[in-house]
Amino acid sequence: MKEESRKLLDKSARSVRGARLLLENGEADFAAGRAYYAMFYVAEALLWEDGRKSSTHSGVHSLFGELFAKTGRLDPKYHRWMLDAFDQRIESDYGFELGLGAEEANRIIEQASEFLSAAEAFLSDSR
Repeated sequence: MKEESRKLLDKSARSVRGARLLLENGEADFAAGRAYYAMFYVAEALLWEDGRKSSTHSGVHSLFGELFAKTGRLDPKYHRWMLDAFDQRIESDYGFELGLGAEEANRIIEQASEFLSAAEAFLSDSR
């Protein structure tokens, strides 16, 4: 595995842990945002391994969808989860209402954790 990819997966794991800490402290909106970033780092790691990268969120979303979800290299649900988490992060970061509950934030965190595990398994099988 490329060094950059390993660092991104480590950053993703730290983001999941941070999301859990935020949720434990009553910050569901911010926890969901951190969980989104965990997914984003996973997608970046997978793209690095494929020799690709993007400097924008939309570029990472698009490339990941094209190279991993549409091709079936990874379950397309991970792409959907990342896009949904991105929408939630935007709403949480820029909205004025506290709209996300602890249960929903926990679901997003668990999705991020599952996505990370799937990527690690995929990359270890790819060797």
